[in-house]
Amino acid sequence: MRIAVNVALGKLRKRALWKESSLDEPREGEDGNYVPLEIESWGEDPEKACLNTELQKILAEVIQTLDPKSRTIFTLRDVEKFSIEETAKLLGLTIPVVKTRLLRSRLKLREELTKYFGKDARNAMPTSRR
Repeated sequence: MRIAVNVALGKLRKRALWKESSLDEPREGEDGNYVPLEIESWGEDPEKACLNTELQKILAEVIQTLDPKSRTIFTLRDVEKFSIEETAKLLGLTIPVVKTRLLRSRLKLREELTKYFGKDARNAMPTSRR
């Protein structure tokens, strides 16, 4: 069995699906000029990273504007992804109280985010989970 595996691996090595090339090796374009090797970055796009960081700061600021009880419910439900029932049980509240405070929190957040993003923010955050 091991012989068959080694033979198969040997054939795969010989067939090499890609060729290695030096990053330092000069390359010439069609007109004879040097063409730098373009390597795709695997990292996050710097612009996207900056926007995500900025968005996180804005969201953190806006969430801090909520009163502590509403902030706790919003965090448990929408950030930590607890169910309504779990949130109610954790906080010792009834399900209708949790639903009411959650709705009010979401509406307050939508109102505050509208200040940053304009009227498009109204459609960015649903008020109910379906």
